[in-house]
Amino acid sequence: MAENRNFPAQVLLFSVLISALTAASAKRVVPLSPRNERPGFGSSFSRIFDASKYGIFQLDNGLAETPQMGWNSWNFFACNINETVIKETADALISTGLAAVGYVYVNIDDCWSATTRNSEGQLVPDPKTFPSGIKALADYVHDKGLKLGIYSDAGIFTCQVRPGSLYHENDDAELFASWGVDYLKYDNCYNLGIKPEERYPPMRDALNATGRTIFYSLCEWGVDDPALWAGQVGNSWRTTDDINDSWVSMTTIADLNDKWAAYAGPGGWNDPDMLEVGNGGMTYQEYRAHFSIWALMKAPLLIGCDVRNMTAETMELLSNTEVIAVNQDSLGVQGRKVHSSGTDGCKQVWAGPLSGHNLVVALWNRCSKAATITANWEAIGLESSTSVSIRDLWKHEQVADDAVSSFSSQVDAHDCHMYIFTPHAVSRWDI
Repeated sequence: MAENRNFPAQVLLFSVLISALTAASAKRVVPLSPRNERPGFGSSFSRIFDASKYGIFQLDNGLAETPQMGWNSWNFFACNINETVIKETADALISTGLAAVGYVYVNIDDCWSATTRNSEGQLVPDPKTFPSGIKALADYVHDKGLKLGIYSDAGIFTCQVRPGSLYHENDDAELFASWGVDYLKYDNCYNLGIKPEERYPPMRDALNATGRTIFYSLCEWGVDDPALWAGQVGNSWRTTDDINDSWVSMTTIADLNDKWAAYAGPGGWNDPDMLEVGNGGMTYQEYRAHFSIWALMKAPLLIGCDVRNMTAETMELLSNTEVIAVNQDSLGVQGRKVHSSGTDGCKQVWAGPLSGHNLVVALWNRCSKAATITANWEAIGLESSTSVSIRDLWKHEQVADDAVSSFSSQVDAHDCHMYIFTPHAVSRWDI
């Protein structure tokens, strides 16, 4: 971040039908209605995994059918960025194989621009740190098959007091498009007290008018409940304040983002902020929990560490293709917390529906000691008699073939186990 501040017969089937999203017309059509009965799934399934608030997509850019993946400069580098860092990061995404598993956006956060606009009122890259300009950098990134993201602010200044885009939306959008920018993160500092519902749509309209397809990421910090209105404005919207590299921050933000699960879907996603995995402030177990829950919540997966210098553990976490597949699942229903027990609810079960008749289930131990966590079928919308096969996404192995009624695992403190549940007795569904 760049801001400095403090789901009626017995069962319902999730069926997500997304209309063709084209430059001429981009409407999300999402009737969440039964297509066939789902033997093995209980009548509570629709209530547990409600997606009824998923709205009409009006952004005309056809993007974000799954959550965005890539890298952002802020969490590790903050203002200490330059074109060399961005180029080397693009190189590293390719050489490590991270780009091949989906991390394609290379997003420059705050501090890329000069402190003032030029005599023509245009934004100018900082001549000391980006002497070749943004267009040359975009060309470099594009040549590698990646996409370039830029940052601005829906205020008169950015959070680091560089020129903002409030009242300059058309000019700045045209400039970004001329440079070949693919993504805009749009922050919320120095906003003159104007409601975000008024400040963010003009940049949507300006981006659309350029004719270039640009991902629009609203960074409004969740202050005016953007899940209630931003589905008509952007491809993703921040639901929380900034994350920091700590267990307390990460868990708090996960809970805040969970509130808005029913509002997310293909075309527009809740954004609980970027990943801290690999920055050193949490343990391996905590980072595994962080990455697992972000993936399950269909959050953007934007790496926030220095990918040029990752440990083997960090690479292992970020490159887990089975966990990434949960995040990028085509059904596009945000998983959520479905059960908690223990002191302060520290033994938690998070779950969500996936395409292919599956469920993702995470057993998250937020207690201070190792604990046995149990997912009862009722809590995840299954009938108690349903037989389920279970695959562990971190061990990459089948751990049960015919589990019935419940499943338990011993989970270390602050760790998270993540599974794919496949019910056996299912009819043919149309998804």
